[in-house]
Amino acid sequence: MDRKLFAQAMGKFFAGVVVMVILLFVPAGTLRWRNGWLLMGLLFVPMFLAGLVMMAKNPELLQKRLHAKEEQGEQKVVIALSAAMFLTGFILAGLSYRFGWLALPRWLVRAASAVFLLSYLLYAEVLRENAYLSRTIEVQQGQKVIDTGLYGVVRHPMYAATIFLFLSMPLILGSLPSFVVFLAYPAIIARRIRNEEQVLEQGLEGYAAYERRVKYRLFPLIW
Repeated sequence: MDRKLFAQAMGKFFAGVVVMVILLFVPAGTLRWRNGWLLMGLLFVPMFLAGLVMMAKNPELLQKRLHAKEEQGEQKVVIALSAAMFLTGFILAGLSYRFGWLALPRWLVRAASAVFLLSYLLYAEVLRENAYLSRTIEVQQGQKVIDTGLYGVVRHPMYAATIFLFLSMPLILGSLPSFVVFLAYPAIIARRIRNEEQVLEQGLEGYAAYERRVKYRLFPLIW
């Protein structure tokens, strides 16, 4: 085992846990928020297990996922917009719980939890199919076009999975105001995809032909 990589992964993991606790429970004004802890468990337990699997099976992919620094100016804008969405959405969810703003029914929270877990499984399958998935927009040395499995259905199955993941988060938290904020995510990810495809068309051999074969970016018959 690469001890340095393991330490980096654990450091980022626990930093993420701390940040989420602050964003959710400080605005909520209490640690006795069941929906907040439900989201924490659904988010971080599978993430921890997935990290252990990648550490054992594919440490190169884990390395790519950990070290992300965008060089594309357009992608820096996308990251800033995403960060603003998450900060606003999570803080608003905590405030919604504290002040009782437009709480959602329990059945919807349960349904969103199921969607979240299924989306996590879809995300894991995408990682299994594509070993070139870094968190930055780039063409890697030796990279080839992946056009089988989910990539034979849509060109960006990972982003499709994240749409379901992120839109289910505010529903798990039981916050309608937060869900309205997170509705910005599909537009943000569409902007990222357009720029990413420009980079891949220019730098990845065979990608333009792949676009002609697989017409839809995110959802069949929609876009």
